[in-house]
Amino acid sequence: MYTPERERELIEETKRLLSLIKSLDKVSLSEAQKLAESLREVIRYHDYKYYVQASPVISDYEYDQLFRALKSLEKRYPQIITPDSPTRRVASDITGSFPTVEHYSPMLSLDNAYTEEELRDFDRRVREIVGRQVSYSVEPKYDGAGIALVYENDLFKRGATRGDGETGEDITPNLRTIKTIPLKAEFSRFGIKLIEIRGEVLISKEEFRRINEERLEEGLPPFANPRNASAGSIRLQSPAEVAKRKLEAVVYQISYVDPPSATPKTHYEGIKLLSLLGFKTPLKDMRVCKNIEEVIAYCKEWEQKREKYPYEIDGMVIKVNERDLYDLLGFTSHHPRWAIAFKFKPKQATTKLISVVFQVGRVGTVTPVGKLEPVQIGGVTVSSVSLFNEDFIKEKDIRIGDTVLVERAGDVIPYIVKVIKEARTGEEKPIEFPKECPSCGSKLVKLPGEVAWRCINIGCPAQVVLRLKHWGSREAMDIRGLGEATAKALYEKGFVKDVGDLYFLKVTDLVRLPGFAEKSALNLYRAIEESKTRGLERVLYGLGIRYVGLTTAKKLAQEIESIWDLKDMPLERILRIEGIGEVVARSIREFFSREENIKVIEKLERGGVKLKRDKAREEGPFKGLTFVFTGTLDCCSREKAGEIVEMLGGIFSNSVTSKTSYLVVGKDPGRTKMTRAKQLGVKTITEEEFLKMIEPYVDLKQIGREENKIGALF
Repeated sequence: MYTPERERELIEETKRLLSLIKSLDKVSLSEAQKLAESLREVIRYHDYKYYVQASPVISDYEYDQLFRALKSLEKRYPQIITPDSPTRRVASDITGSFPTVEHYSPMLSLDNAYTEEELRDFDRRVREIVGRQVSYSVEPKYDGAGIALVYENDLFKRGATRGDGETGEDITPNLRTIKTIPLKAEFSRFGIKLIEIRGEVLISKEEFRRINEERLEEGLPPFANPRNASAGSIRLQSPAEVAKRKLEAVVYQISYVDPPSATPKTHYEGIKLLSLLGFKTPLKDMRVCKNIEEVIAYCKEWEQKREKYPYEIDGMVIKVNERDLYDLLGFTSHHPRWAIAFKFKPKQATTKLISVVFQVGRVGTVTPVGKLEPVQIGGVTVSSVSLFNEDFIKEKDIRIGDTVLVERAGDVIPYIVKVIKEARTGEEKPIEFPKECPSCGSKLVKLPGEVAWRCINIGCPAQVVLRLKHWGSREAMDIRGLGEATAKALYEKGFVKDVGDLYFLKVTDLVRLPGFAEKSALNLYRAIEESKTRGLERVLYGLGIRYVGLTTAKKLAQEIESIWDLKDMPLERILRIEGIGEVVARSIREFFSREENIKVIEKLERGGVKLKRDKAREEGPFKGLTFVFTGTLDCCSREKAGEIVEMLGGIFSNSVTSKTSYLVVGKDPGRTKMTRAKQLGVKTITEEEFLKMIEPYVDLKQIGREENKIGALF
C-alpha cells in the first residue's frame, strides 16, 4: 500500500541503505535485525515498481546491491531470516513429483461465448435468475497457467496449479520465485485472516520470443505458445531454473475469504484491494459496465487492440460485479453461472489439403480428418483438421488437393472455413465417404435427424479400448485400475475384445500385463468382481449407447425390470418414458437390434453382471437421502461406503449441494466440502454416527474385509 508520501520515504530509505552497504560487516546482531527489516521493505517496494508498475526508480545495479546486502546479513545472522524475506523466493531444488492439495473452493472452467448473441443470452439467463439488471466487470482473458494462492495471517502460505479443479499440485517453492507474487500482504488491515486468490502465470510476448531463441540455439524444440511455456516453467523441478524464466503472475479473483464477512462487496472492489496490496492485477484494463451492450462494445474495443497487448489474450472475461449474487446464480458441474468468457475471433491461415483419413470414436462416430501441409496458426503448427461429417464436406465442396482457409475455432480446434476455389487446377479429387466401418467392416448407419455415420458394433476394434475405459469409469462401473493404458494392454494381449470379456479374466492373465505385479493384478481382479453389482442404470450407461448419459440411464432403469426388456421394446413404448425423445429412442432401438451387441450383453450375464433392477434398494431405509463423504474413513473406502448407501436406497454423491442430506466427515477432511456444507446448512456427521445409522442393516464386522483369498484366484 504505497501512498505518494510513503513512496518518498522509501526512496529516501533506499539512499540511506545504499550509503551503509560498505560498513555492513561491522554491525551487531541487533543492528543487523533492524537493517534487514529495512532492506526487506525497500526491496519489496522496488519489486513492485519494477515488476508490477514497470516503472523502476533505481538502477539494476543499485537493486542488486540492496539484495546482496540482505543476503549477506542473513548469512551472517541466520536467526534474523523471516519466511517472507525476498531472499526466500528461490528455495532448494525439488526432487520427485509435486504433492497435491485441495483448493478452498473449486477452480471451475468458464463457459464460452463466441458471438454477441451468446453474450446477450448469458445476460438474459442472469437477469431471469436474479430478477433485475446487474452490472458486469470486464477484463482481459489471459492465456497462461492457472494458479491458486493462499495467504494466512498476511503471509504467502501456499500456491497450487488448477489440477482437476478440486485439487492441484503444490508448487509453492516455484511460485515464490515470481516477483509479482508478494510474500507478505497486509490483508489483516481489512479484517482478513485467510484468503485464496486465483490468478494466471504468464510469460510476456517479448520474453517468450527470447526463450524460444535460446531453445533453438540449444537444439531444443521451441514452445508452441506462451501458455505452454508458462505451464511448463512452473512445473520445473528446480526453483532456480524457474526464476530464470522471468515469469509474471496476474491475480484476477478472490475465491475464498475467512471470515466471509470481510469479503469485498463487488468483484471490482476485490481487484482494487489486491492491487492496493501490491499484486499485479488487470485493474487498469478493467471496466464496470451497466448492461450487456456496454460489455459487447468493450469486448469489440479489446479485440481490435489485442495484438498490441504485451501478453497473449484470447478473449475477455465477463463477471457479475455484485458478489452477493454469486450464491443465488450458483454453478453447473463445469462452470459458474455468474461469469462467461467472450472468445475473440481466431487466427486463420491458408494451406493445402493433402489427404483424408476416417477415424472411429468411442461411440462409433466416423469422423473424416483432413491431413494438411503443416502451417503455423497462432504459434501452433497445424497439420490435421476435422472435417466433421459428410454433410460438412458436401456443403463446402471440399476436395483433396484444395487450397483451404483454416481457422483454430476458439484457438483450439482447427477446421476449414472455406475452400479457395479460385486456386483449383482441375487435379483436385472428390472425397468419398465409406459405407463400411474402416475398422471392423460393419455397415455404417445414419440415424434419422443425424448427420454422422456410425458403427454401432460395440466389439469394433477401433472402439474397444475407449469403450473399456468408459465402462470402467467412475460414473459407470467404477473399476479402479481400468484406465486407457490398461484397457489398451488387455486388448493388445488378446485378453479382451469387448466389455463382456472382462468378467472371464483370471489373475494369471492380469499379471502378464506390462507393469502389473501380483498385488496390482489382484486389485484389478477384485475391482472387476465388485463391479458386478453396480446396478442396472450404470450398466446401461457403461454400454455407451449413443445419447444415453447417466441421467437417461437412470430413467430407463426405473421403467424396466431387466435389461432384456429393451431388446424387443417397441419404439412407441420407449418414447413414452419421461424425458426420452425420438432421437434417443431410435438410438436405443438401433443398439438393441444389433446381434453383436446382444452377444456382448449375454456375455455380461454369463459373467455374473447384475442386469436386473434392484427393487430392494429403491425402497430401502435411506430412500430420499443423499450422502457425501470427505476425508479418510477407518471402516472402508469412501467408494465402499457409497455402495452401502446405494444398497440401502440412498444416493451416493461426490459433491455437496443443497440436496445433500449428510456430509460424513472422516480424517483430514477436505476444506472445499466442509466449507460448502457450512454455507448450505448441510448436516455433518462423524464416521461413528454414520456407522450407527447403517448398523441395523449391515454387518459392520464384514465391511472392508477381503472377500477372496489369493490362492482361490489363480
